[in-house]
Parts: sequence; structure tokens; C-alpha cells
Amino acid sequence: MDWIHQVLDPWLGLSVEPRHLTAFQISLRAVVVFGAALLMLRLAHKRFFASKNALDILLTFVLASTLARAINGSAPFFSTLWVGFLLVLLHNGITRLACWNHRFGQWVKGHSAVVIQDGQVDLELLKRHHLSVHDLQEDLRSNGSLTDPKLVRLAVLERSGDISVIRTPHAATVAVENGVQTVKIEIEG
Repeated sequence: MDWIHQVLDPWLGLSVEPRHLTAFQISLRAVVVFGAALLMLRLAHKRFFASKNALDILLTFVLASTLARAINGSAPFFSTLWVGFLLVLLHNGITRLACWNHRFGQWVKGHSAVVIQDGQVDLELLKRHHLSVHDLQEDLRSNGSLTDPKLVRLAVLERSGDISVIRTPHAATVAVENGVQTVKIEIEG
């Protein structure tokens, strides 16, 4: 392993103080870290890319911070890369455990909460989650193309922090000519 260090030291500046790294060495470090990060992301599950919950967001911040240290030389290069892989493996283990154990999954990923049920807004729940009525109205417009909560069958504050919206179906009665049956049409969505 020592020979690898000797071969790579002039290229990556492995034994150089961070302030003495050349632009070339920092650039080469960035290329190596980019390749390692790409491999790490391939090892992570696909949902990690969506950053859908606090656990995914935490890994994103910590991994980015850790890998930056490998590039700027403020931490040992290969040890820092190893820590990046370790973080991804830890994330994989925690998310697998969260799939098998619902209670643990709720603890690390959070849980959903119903904010509107059949047009009725749960103001107490909004308050508990630090959401204003204006925040809710914004999400109704963005995610449901709605302005009136009374038109919502169900709105759920998801674990990601997004609010998903299911509209109340629209019903229209169509009258037709005498002697012909009346038709009721429900339009969802």
C-alpha cells in the first residue's frame, strides 16, 4: 500500500499541506472524488436521488461536506473517500431496516399526516407542523390546481414535507329528452 501512496503523492499531493496543493493536484483530486462519488451514488438506492426524507437529505449534506475535504486537502484523501463509502453503506443499512421495521422507519423518515379530509382543514395539525393557511393554499395551487380547500377530498402532509392533494370528484347531472334516462357523470382529478 505504501508504493501506491508514493506513486500517487506527486499527482494528488497526499503528503502536502492543503495550502501547498497546486491547482493541478486539486483538479485531479476533484476528478478522483467525482468518480468515487459517482460510484457511491450507484451503490445508493434510487430514492436517495429524490431526497424525499430527512435521512436522504442528511446523507446529501454530510457526504458533500466529507468529499469536499478530500478535494481541498483538509482531511486525509483516501480515509475521506472511505468515510464517503461508509456513509452510503450506513444509509443503505438504515433504509433497509426502516423498510422492515415500520416504527423505526417512522423515526428516521418521519410520518405523514392528513391536513384536509373531505374539505375540512385541520388547523391544529397545521399549527403543530408550523404550516400557515397560506402555505397550505400555495400547496393546493401547486399540487392540486385548486384554490378552495372545500374541493379537496384528501390532502396529506407527506414525509418529504410535500402536500399531496386528491380532489373531490365533480358531479354533473345531464338532462336529456323526455322518456330518456337521466345521466350522472363524476369527473375525478
